[in-house]
Formats: sequence, C-alpha cells, structure tokens
Amino acid sequence: MTTPPFTLTGIDHVVFLVDDMARALQFYHQVLGCQPGYSYPALGMEQVWAGSALIVLWDTTHPGAADAVPPVAGGRNVDHVCIATSPFDHVALRSHLAAHGVEIEREALHGGARGMGHSFYIRDPFGNKLEIKGPAEYPDGR
Repeated sequence: MTTPPFTLTGIDHVVFLVDDMARALQFYHQVLGCQPGYSYPALGMEQVWAGSALIVLWDTTHPGAADAVPPVAGGRNVDHVCIATSPFDHVALRSHLAAHGVEIEREALHGGARGMGHSFYIRDPFGNKLEIKGPAEYPDGR
C-alpha cells in the first residue's frame, strides 16, 4: 500500500450550483453571515467565507458556467469538494494517483480559502469530483 505524498488539513471549499446569484448571495450573506470572498465575474462565480473555508456559488445561468450546468433538470447542485493538503511534490502526486488508477482531469493554480495554490482535480469511484489543493504559493516564496 502506498501513502499519499501529503497530509490532509481539511476542507478548503465546496462549490454549490445556483440559478439566481442575487438570491444566493442574499441567503449566504444575510441568513448565514458569510463574508464576501473572491469574485470571478467571467465565470459567473462568487465566493463567500464561511469561517476559514469558502463556499463557492456558481450561477448555472451564466455563460461562463457551461461546464457546471446540471445534465438534467433537478440534477446535481454540487460541483466538487476541495480537500486542503500539506505541501506536496507534484510529480510524486501524479505518480501516486497513477499507481491507483486515478486519472487527473485538470490541474490549476487559483484562489481558495488559504490563497492561490496548485490543485489537481480527480473523481472518486462514484464519479464525485474532488479537488486536491496544496497550500498557498506566494510569488515572494513565503
């Protein structure tokens, strides 16, 4: 048995699919008390802070959310769960996933609850999308 080349540190963010951003933001800000987070207007995506984690709201009516639209009416409303990790070696993680027959769907560097970091998107055996996200990477090397 192999062990992953990182240590789990918690949930970074969860992505909820919505079809009315104004209504969604009103609920998360006014009902739950979430604070504004990162904004991605080109994607129709707004993030709100829920303590030290983020809830990402992705508006399926926005043209930038083409990949997020549920396949059928009443379909899924969660895009993916992001799992925060310790720093990891990207080559070692690719090797670890390959050894377990897990395909990497996408790699990206973008914002999350801990800042801009490198992410690997995979699926569990049931088709659930998971984002494995390392800690923030800062241009000044912090």
